Amino acid sequence: MTAQTGSAVLARRRPLRAPEATRSNALPAGAWWLWALGLATAASRTTNPLLLGLLIAVAGYVVAARRTDAPWARSYGAFIRIGLFVVGVRLVFSVFLGSPIPGTHTVFTLPEVPLPDWAKGVRIGGRVTTEQLLFALYDGAKLATLLICVGAANSLANPARLLKSLPGALYEAGVAVVVAMTFAPNMVADVMRLRTARRLRGRATGGIKAVLQIGLPVLEGALERSVAVAASMDARGYGRTAQVPPAVRRTTNVLTLGGLLGVCAGTYGLLAAQGAVYGLPVLIAGLVAAIAGLRLGGARSVRTRYRPDRWGARAWLVAGSGVAVAGAMIWAGVVDESALHPGVVPLVAPVLPLWPAAAVLIGLLPAVVAPVPPVGAVGAVGAAAGAANSKEIQ
Repeated sequence: MTAQTGSAVLARRRPLRAPEATRSNALPAGAWWLWALGLATAASRTTNPLLLGLLIAVAGYVVAARRTDAPWARSYGAFIRIGLFVVGVRLVFSVFLGSPIPGTHTVFTLPEVPLPDWAKGVRIGGRVTTEQLLFALYDGAKLATLLICVGAANSLANPARLLKSLPGALYEAGVAVVVAMTFAPNMVADVMRLRTARRLRGRATGGIKAVLQIGLPVLEGALERSVAVAASMDARGYGRTAQVPPAVRRTTNVLTLGGLLGVCAGTYGLLAAQGAVYGLPVLIAGLVAAIAGLRLGGARSVRTRYRPDRWGARAWLVAGSGVAVAGAMIWAGVVDESALHPGVVPLVAPVLPLWPAAAVLIGLLPAVVAPVPPVGAVGAVGAAAGAANSKEIQ
């Protein structure tokens, strides 16, 4: 092969690689959230621990491959710990408060507290069976997977860029949104900063005593930083609106509020096993009403948007991969529900269904098509980029 032929081959291969992430080609935050919410929807449709573990592995791999060193990107580990804590709490409640799941394999028996007649159906203590522990473990693992998927979105999506994409009709709520969305990343950054400071002073960084000493400064510092960002946005005129006729304002409020309620009801229907029939129509109707209200309310905005985020082919592929995983899992629940919900009475070993597992692997697509974070980027650079993006919201 000649040098000219080799260069031609490399030129043909280069477009297939994901480019290095820059300010111009970085994925919109909404694409990452749609991908993560798709994985979370898939997790809500199953209690199979093998599928839940596969969803966690997919989310973790994408986060490891595409997150930056910015402060908000460090929150994924915290969400994993929260998920493990949720599983532990679910098991503790099952042990001490009992479970409606019958079982024949007794693990141990706790002293049962006698309760009055009006508390029938409720017990404290008593017999603990393997069946009820497995049921609690599956249920807690499902909730933990939901939290971990949300943590993946928090680690990959720049909160300032997400707020920058907020529709014009919701600008008035932007100050509250920025406080809510920057609180968790700031809290994680403060925890790491305070633990490093304690380690340098020779103090313990683990244990209950250290947590109690760090907890209050962390909460106070994270809230102060979030409020400072909101105050700077308010000082620069964020959220101010133009005068519009009362009829247009009322129509906008009705369409926006009704559409958002429809989106919430439809999303709950998709997440709940009993509401899959009405969930999708209500969600579509809510989206149509909400989009109409947001477009109509956008006329009240008196500001321009600097460097608006553009949805390219890579952003649609990332968002579409999450939607595809959610749709495949919903369809799998209709075709073969028993594969997604392994039985505990009688005890049955969970089996990994092949085509739902293959559908979950579609969620790995962002690790291939999303722009690659710059090599050697440090946390200070990511923080500076986040501060610059927050200024660009204007």
